[in-house]
Amino acid sequence: MLLPDHTFVYATLGAALVVATVIVHAVGTTWWLRRLSKTYTSGGTHTLRRSVKYLSATVLVLLLLHTIEIELWAAAYLYLLSDAYLPTPEEASYFSFVTFTTLGYGDIVLPPPLRIMSGIEALNGIMLGGWSTALLFAVVQRSWQDMAFTKKSNGEDSNE
Repeated sequence: MLLPDHTFVYATLGAALVVATVIVHAVGTTWWLRRLSKTYTSGGTHTLRRSVKYLSATVLVLLLLHTIEIELWAAAYLYLLSDAYLPTPEEASYFSFVTFTTLGYGDIVLPPPLRIMSGIEALNGIMLGGWSTALLFAVVQRSWQDMAFTKKSNGEDSNE
């Protein structure tokens, strides 16, 4: 279903996909932060084991969100392209993963009218990857603060 060679049309479709992926990321990360916030405020000792558990879960949630976002792009490519370019859903997913992560092997290349979309997808991946990095850093920072507070509360020397 390749549309006429109108870069503006494909750029607009790319922008719409960016908005959709930002919504997915915003809803997913907000849900996860609320869940973590309830867990952190429920009390209990903040141990290394507990921190690793929350960090690992955060990484898995972020991985799931990025996979959903990548698959949105892959679905759009499958819909817009003929079988000659991306004949299977697996190839569309592969292309989208490689593009979103800016790995860019180059073994699959889109036709000229859609190349703009792959560039937009790469920018989208950079932005959402940065967002995920910031969230993961915030969880690490909170874990360290809570472990330090637990040490002080227990009368342990915080300089150890």
